[in-house]
Amino acid sequence: MDVTTARERLEDMLAELDRSIAVLQGDPVAVRDHSAADAGSDLTDADRAQAMLTVATTQRRAVVEALKRLEEGVYGQCVDCGKPVPEGRLEARPEAARCVECQGKQERRR
Repeated sequence: MDVTTARERLEDMLAELDRSIAVLQGDPVAVRDHSAADAGSDLTDADRAQAMLTVATTQRRAVVEALKRLEEGVYGQCVDCGKPVPEGRLEARPEAARCVECQGKQERRR
């Protein structure tokens, strides 16, 4: 993927993530009169919103880091081994920081 396309895709992703985060940071549970069963449902909704916020924030961080790698001229190089990140991986995940092999190692460590 060329640098211009990568930058456009990453900036679009960042804008979308910022919009999603803004919505998720709103009060997910409106204060209102409701039964105890509703309160349990609201808690579940709040937990779900918090989980989605965590995922969006983590992905936003990855996109910002990818934009930084673009600026530094190292976009598309694995941050661990320095080998090229496969084109198909960057097409699917423009924010990818690692080659498939290093990403697999990273996930096994968790």
